[in-house]
Amino acid sequence: MQWIYLVLAIVLEVSGTTCMKLSTGFTKALPSVLMFVFYAASFSLLTLALKKIDVSLAYAVWSGMGTALIATIGVLWFNEPLTAVKLISLALIITGVIGLNLSGGAH
Repeated sequence: MQWIYLVLAIVLEVSGTTCMKLSTGFTKALPSVLMFVFYAASFSLLTLALKKIDVSLAYAVWSGMGTALIATIGVLWFNEPLTAVKLISLALIITGVIGLNLSGGAH
C-alpha cells in the first residue's frame, strides 16, 4: 500500500507544479488554489508512504519521478524545447530511481 501512496503523491505533486505554471504567478484563482490543494495532498500521502519506505528512497523516487514527469509535461504541453541534454538528464534521473529501488529500501 505504501507504494500506492507514493505513486499518488508523485501524481499530486506533478499536478500541483502544473497548476503553479497555469496560475501565471497567482493571477488565476483556480490553478492557484488547486496548487495548494495538490501539494497538501501530495505531502500527506508522502508522509503515509514513509511509514514503510525509507525516507532516502521515498524522497528520491518522489522528487526524481516528479521532476521527470513535469519535464515531460513541459515539453509536451507547454512546448518547451526538447534537447539532447534534457533527454540524457531525464534518462539519468530514471536510471537513478531504478538503482535506488534495486538497492532495497522498504522495511
